Amino acid sequence: MNPAATPDPPDPGGAANPKHVMTADERAEYERLRRHAAVRHRRLRQAGSSVLLLLALVLAPLAVVAAWVQDTVSDTDRYVETVAPLASEPAVQEVVINRLTDRVVENVDVAAVTDALTKALQDAGAPPRVVEGADSLEAPLRSAVTSVVDATIRRVIISDAFQQVWEGANERSHAAVVSMLTGDDEGAVRAEDGAVRLDVGEIVDQVRERLVDAGFDQAAAIPDTDRTITLFQAEELDEAQDTMRLLDILGTWLPVLTVVLAALAVWTNPAHRVMLAITATGVGVMMVVLLVALAVFRRVYLDSVPPTALPTDAAAAIYDTFVRFLRDSTRTLLVISVITALVAYLYGPGRPARAVRTTADRGATAAGRALRRAGMRTGATGRWLTDHRAWTTGGVLAAGALALLLWNHPTVGAVVLVLGIALAVLIVLAILAAAAGRADDGAADRSADRATP
Repeated sequence: MNPAATPDPPDPGGAANPKHVMTADERAEYERLRRHAAVRHRRLRQAGSSVLLLLALVLAPLAVVAAWVQDTVSDTDRYVETVAPLASEPAVQEVVINRLTDRVVENVDVAAVTDALTKALQDAGAPPRVVEGADSLEAPLRSAVTSVVDATIRRVIISDAFQQVWEGANERSHAAVVSMLTGDDEGAVRAEDGAVRLDVGEIVDQVRERLVDAGFDQAAAIPDTDRTITLFQAEELDEAQDTMRLLDILGTWLPVLTVVLAALAVWTNPAHRVMLAITATGVGVMMVVLLVALAVFRRVYLDSVPPTALPTDAAAAIYDTFVRFLRDSTRTLLVISVITALVAYLYGPGRPARAVRTTADRGATAAGRALRRAGMRTGATGRWLTDHRAWTTGGVLAAGALALLLWNHPTVGAVVLVLGIALAVLIVLAILAAAAGRADDGAADRSADRATP
């Protein structure tokens, strides 16, 4: 008997159970259904990824603004750092000097002085021409008083003491920003009757004290009322305050939600690299939109401020000072988005991307061979780097992203610095991997050395 022809064991139930073999038609139908299911699954993932990306892009500008509001309101040092430059802004200083000078001069009754002088001359029997001359002294005397008061106030405002008083007042009254955004009537910056006003009461007290010490006793009569400067009028201030309150509440979670949505959009899409490039490009476009919106709001704000209430240059300085950190954060995210999209493209199959990778590999290989010829071989370490190149590259990029995440308010300069360090580390690792000195590389090096004259 031929052992190769041993029959199959009988079925426990007594009947044969032969294995079914699919026919060609059945195999074709199976493959068709399998491809159809795969295509359907891929389309569902792409649709879900697109929805997540759309939500992330819509929320991105709001997340940046919300984080800026929450950061400025909750961090006293950050708030003081925001408003501190206003004390040294020439346009703002000029407004404060002019307003305080006008209020002091208004409380100096120059007409009463000239009237008293005229009466004294008349009682003394002075000639009529002399008495008439005393009446004409009112304008020069008022001009002299204005000049002296202006000079005294100017010395106070442009001094370092004013800068310290300004920063100290803002540090103690950090609730000013909260007042402006929520409509409370406390703090240095407050919202009242559809207008945002700056309280300069502490400055008025200091100037009044200096003037009294300088001999202007009338300065003691400077009233304690009307000690605010209107920064701007806003008919829709109530609606803006409601929006700001909502942004303040969402300031912590809205950025996190936006990042999670963007990450899910990349993860759920079948083409991760392409979706990463699209997401980074979309975020960059939204940051450009936010920068344009800030420029438009600046123009609207300047047009809403009457020149009689606040000079245009002072209004521009106030706006630019308050939003400069928001503008810096937006520019930083724009740069990060451009870098991320560029990295995603360089890892792709495009001809320019392949050319860049080939050039980098050739440069690293040449540098590694030069090290080997000089007797510096990395051995097992270099071979490990070669075998785990994807892991090491991903680790360096992840470390750079983590550094930016932990950086306190990163700027464009910080992004460039981290990027430069990451590129330098990747170059060093590539050269060390190329200097591993494998057997075939060593033979090629010896051949090249013999061929060198």
